Amino acid sequence: MSENSEAPGPGSTPGSTPGSTPGSTPGSTPGSTTPGPQPEPLLFFGTTWVDHDGGYGLRRVGAAVGSLAAAVAACFVLRFAFQGLEIADVGNLVGILVVLMFAICSAIAFRKTWEGFSRRPADPAREANLRGLKTIGFVGSLIAYFLRTFKEAPGEQLRRTEYETALARYAKRRSARTGNPAARKTTKGKRPKRQ
Repeated sequence: MSENSEAPGPGSTPGSTPGSTPGSTPGSTPGSTTPGPQPEPLLFFGTTWVDHDGGYGLRRVGAAVGSLAAAVAACFVLRFAFQGLEIADVGNLVGILVVLMFAICSAIAFRKTWEGFSRRPADPAREANLRGLKTIGFVGSLIAYFLRTFKEAPGEQLRRTEYETALARYAKRRSARTGNPAARKTTKGKRPKRQ
């Protein structure tokens, strides 16, 4: 989230969309800028989560249906993979281990994905180490995404909290620097003019 669009850094800010200038609001012309923090876009939702406009409700329904359909399709793929193990006759122990592995990885992926909707990870390095487990348990992530869409856009709570905090800090900073500091005249330490 960019806190001050008046001084954009190199490249685009996380709150900008492709083809727009840093600090511009989505849907605005590329040359216009809005001072202050910009909302961070969410996957499939953009910045519609801010005011719940721009088809926000339809996007939530679409995200719910899409994630559920992807989870069901993934379960069918896993079923075919398990049938392949049965055809290969690898034994009951391998079949049980494969089912346990997918169940445990799905539970870990569900938990981590659900936690990621409401807070940033405390240790990004640990999250990177768990990326493999989350990939194997992708069904858990899809189910977490599906369930979260009933409450809000997945990740909306975290983004809204950060955005409102940034807006409050920006408003406080703006109110603290009222007036033009360059126009203020200080009499302290001034030397009289020589004649």
